[in-house]
Amino acid sequence: MYKNKTFLAIIPARGGSKGLPGKNIKNLCGKPLIAWTIEKALKSKYLDEVMVTTDDKEIADIAKKYGANVPFLRPSELATDTATTFSVIEHTINFYKEKLKKEFDYVVLLEPTSPLREDNDIDNMIRQMLDNNKEGIVSIGEVHEHPSVMMKITNTQLEKFCKELEIKYRRQDNEKAYFPYGVAYMGKIQKILKEKTFYFKNVDFFIVKRYQCYEIDDIYDFLAIENIMKYEWRMK
Repeated sequence: MYKNKTFLAIIPARGGSKGLPGKNIKNLCGKPLIAWTIEKALKSKYLDEVMVTTDDKEIADIAKKYGANVPFLRPSELATDTATTFSVIEHTINFYKEKLKKEFDYVVLLEPTSPLREDNDIDNMIRQMLDNNKEGIVSIGEVHEHPSVMMKITNTQLEKFCKELEIKYRRQDNEKAYFPYGVAYMGKIQKILKEKTFYFKNVDFFIVKRYQCYEIDDIYDFLAIENIMKYEWRMK
């Protein structure tokens, strides 16, 4: 709780993954990938509940071992490639309200595929959001592959992806561009249920460090993050 507002942390972790099978429980520097997110969430002074929504019993058991709540196994229709993040959040909010009789003011989405959080990131984002009178906040990082130099293929022809942008090959000549990395997405629950997104009008942003600008979608991302952890956090 912060400023009398309550926070539900949702960690989504379905069992199926085509890019990297079993990635949510794959061993990363000595512990399952999902454990890194759970442990950082449990260090927060402000999160009132840390839960994992999953369709997979093995993931659920590991999540419980590391201290997260797993009050249900996610319905199979919400664990497909086409299921949206919003539908998973909505299902969780409704379950807590209807089954557990628990309601919260804000939801905090923590993606286990973004394990490079620093200890205070979550609480710093909560404070910034409420101190600035915002209804939400998202974590973003500067991209180094700028949109102005990105290309696409159309009918076997190479052309600019963003035709309205002048190509500037020196990175320092470009206006900075940012990508929403999954360190945390936060928002007022009533607003999220209405807008069906974290990107509504009154949303703040939290810029993460360069080394945090990675997400695990495949084995190459995994290997990169593994080595970043060893380097940044001096892990053996």
